Amino acid sequence: MGRILCIDYGGKRTGIAVSDPLRIIATSLTTVETKQLFPFLKQYFQQEQVDLVLVGEPKNWDESDTHATPLVNAFVNKFKKDFPAMPVTMVDERYTSKMASQAMVEMGMKKKDRQVKGNVDQIAATIMLQEYMRNL
Repeated sequence: MGRILCIDYGGKRTGIAVSDPLRIIATSLTTVETKQLFPFLKQYFQQEQVDLVLVGEPKNWDESDTHATPLVNAFVNKFKKDFPAMPVTMVDERYTSKMASQAMVEMGMKKKDRQVKGNVDQIAATIMLQEYMRNL
């Protein structure tokens, strides 16, 4: 069984989380500059068996699109062209950044580390992945 990779796509940075091969635990993997995302993914897919990619879908509380929705949709379309054999599933990303910030406080993370936006992106991706696996 391969891993599940989850992407919290952003205009500047993209947070990435991954499951273990048995799909029990979600772990923060890294934050990548968005312009380096496709080379990173290509290399990662060569090194690890990934069976599914999740992408956070930005929506407002009323299900309407956010300002980031077209950006994420463009990424997904390019991803499908570059990696046509890799299944992609959109997952709800509402409130994950807020939950990530709260989780960092609860973990006792220093304020300086909580201000690193890449940490929020990684943890948000981890929350989305863990929620997806819990609902399997």
